This record gives sequence, C-alpha cells and structure tokens, in this order.
Amino acid sequence: MLPLIRLLQLASPALPVGAYTYSQGLEWAVESGAVRDEASAGRWIGDLLEWNLARFEAPLLAQLMRVWADGDDAQVAALNADFLASRETGELRAETVQMGYSLVRLLTDLDAFAARPGWRVRLRALDTPSFPAAWAAAASAWAIPVDMALPAYLWAWLENQVMAAVKAVPLGQSAGQRLLATLGACIPELAAQAARLRADQWSNFTPGLALASSRHETQYTRLFRS
Repeated sequence: MLPLIRLLQLASPALPVGAYTYSQGLEWAVESGAVRDEASAGRWIGDLLEWNLARFEAPLLAQLMRVWADGDDAQVAALNADFLASRETGELRAETVQMGYSLVRLLTDLDAFAARPGWRVRLRALDTPSFPAAWAAAASAWAIPVDMALPAYLWAWLENQVMAAVKAVPLGQSAGQRLLATLGACIPELAAQAARLRADQWSNFTPGLALASSRHETQYTRLFRS
C-alpha cells in the first residue's frame, strides 16, 4: 500500500508547490464572460481536460515515468525541454518552472525520496525542471504504477481548476463538488487513452487556452498568477 500512500501525497492539494495560486487562463475566461456559471465552467474545464491535459501533458508524463525508471536521463531532459517549449505564454511557462522548482526542492530535502539511491543526484542534474518532470521522478522513485499515476495527476489538475472557478466565478461549494463528480467520472477513460498514445499522436492544440493565458498577462485586476 505504500505506493498508494505516496501517490496520495503527490496528488494532495497540501503539496507545497503553489498550484492554488494559478488558474491557467480561467480567470480571464471569467473576466471575459466565457465562463460565468457552473455549466460554462464545466465546459471550459472539461474541454481542457480532454483536449489538452489528456492528449499531451498526461501521455508525456507517462513517458517521463518510463524513462526515469529506465535510467535514461538524456530522454528525461529531452521530454522536459519539449514540455517547456509547449508552454505558449510567459505565464504558463513560469508556472511550470516555479512548480517544478518547488517540487524539486521539496523532494531533495525529503528523506522518503532523497534516501533512494541515485534519485536526488539525477533530479538535481535536470536543467530547468518542469512540474511534470519532477512529479514523474517522484512517482517513478516510489514505484507508483503509470495506470495509477495518470488518473491521480489529472484529478489534482481538475481539483485545482474547479477550486479556481469556485473563487473566480464565483461558484458555491456544492457546485464545485458537482463539477468534480461529473468531470472526475471522465478521468479513468482519459487516463487510459493517454497511456496508449504514441508520441506522434500527442497534441495540445487548445488555442482558447493560449488566448486566455495571454490576455491574463495584462488583466488589470486578478486573483491568480496565470
């Protein structure tokens, strides 16, 4: 059961990486009126979950876990660089770099990770680690199966987005729980699809997210950092 406990720790909102400070463009979608209630929040978050996270970030995370486990640090670096290059705005790139830095700092000071032979040195050697690269290192070091890791990673992202909507729209807590229940039910199939995708099938083509994020960079008043 220990890998499950480690996975719960990685997916917990208590993980001190600052995820709660980011909305990934959702705040501008609220400002523009594209997201204004429970239904529109569900469409926005659900579309990003299906067409961005599950088709690019999740399969890339799965591959990162495999190459970390195989000891292929050159391929880890290449996948990390690919993810950084895929961030379409300064805010989205700064988000993953900050969260990656915070997770690396946590893991290298955490005996449960740092005491595992070689892992601390390998992780610290990675240049400008993105959040999924650092997260995948922890999941691999703790022997968490990919088919457990992907649903948990998607759930953690979903939970953060819903909580951002609860604050920004705003929505009530019950509405937030309804969104989590409805969108969370999609995660098992999306995670299974992500695990099967070949690299030439990965795609993060979500222009609405890129536009929302770029507009957020100059938004006059805001609660979130992205």
